Amino acid sequence: MNLARRLLTSLGLLALLSFLVYVGVDVLPGDPVSGRLGPIASAERIAELRHHLGLDRPVLIRYAEWVAGLARGDLGVSASGRPVAEMMSDRVGNSALLAGLASALLAPLSLVLGLWAAGRRGKAADVAVSAGALLLVSLPEFVVAGALVLVFAVTLRVLPAVSLLPVGASPLAHPQVLVLPVLSLLLVGLGYAVRLIRASAAATLTGAHVEFLRLSGASGATVLRRAVIPAVLPVAVQVWLVTAVAFAGGAVLVEKVFGYPGIGELLVASVQSGDLPVVQALVLILGAAMLGALALADLGVVLLTPRLRTAVGT
Repeated sequence: MNLARRLLTSLGLLALLSFLVYVGVDVLPGDPVSGRLGPIASAERIAELRHHLGLDRPVLIRYAEWVAGLARGDLGVSASGRPVAEMMSDRVGNSALLAGLASALLAPLSLVLGLWAAGRRGKAADVAVSAGALLLVSLPEFVVAGALVLVFAVTLRVLPAVSLLPVGASPLAHPQVLVLPVLSLLLVGLGYAVRLIRASAAATLTGAHVEFLRLSGASGATVLRRAVIPAVLPVAVQVWLVTAVAFAGGAVLVEKVFGYPGIGELLVASVQSGDLPVVQALVLILGAAMLGALALADLGVVLLTPRLRTAVGT
């Protein structure tokens, strides 16, 4: 499959995703009209506003208009009457900051730990790293977040238990509120990345090419540089890209636990209040980000693997 076909496949999946998101969210319990008018609004007033917003029309017509709005950068209007894009403007940046910091820490840590464990296959260090990674993978984000709060906020009292910010304030102005949410995301992603990188590195170290280098008198650093890292990098890049977007999904729970003002916290609040336009926009954005990361991961594997790069070029 060439890169053009990969791109067309991703675009087709994005179109399908947009349809499933809109229709799926539309049939969920909750009504943006009732959320805007409140529980004491009359039936006549609700019907009038539904007609004004076009919610009494067939869902396929509303979906087509929604897609046309997305093409113009219009994400719709929330149940509160505010534009969805306006509600998301600051929160997207806050969530991107969490995911970016966790990803920046994940890449070097997972590579070092994975290579270190693979180089000590079967020894105590390998067993400890592998067991720790398996434990982290098996724990959901909210459990890790709760444990970090218990240790650092309740027991040691060195970090805040919640990440509340003054209205309009940047998290960078209060870096202490970032530590526990970033650690929560990092630890779960680290377990997944370390396991895959360690497996790839271990398989490479048992290969004939590495054995030839060792018999030729190459040092451990030379083997690492010439054979192991080039073989592991395609897997590592793929894992890092997918995990970076998974951080956005995991942030839904983490942000709720810490009260961090990101898109995850907004998504949970919107689901609870039945604000369907906001839910539709956020779910689509998260899904599109995942599809984009998968496409970039495939591209990264092709670019970092000479055999695949040659095949694509031909």
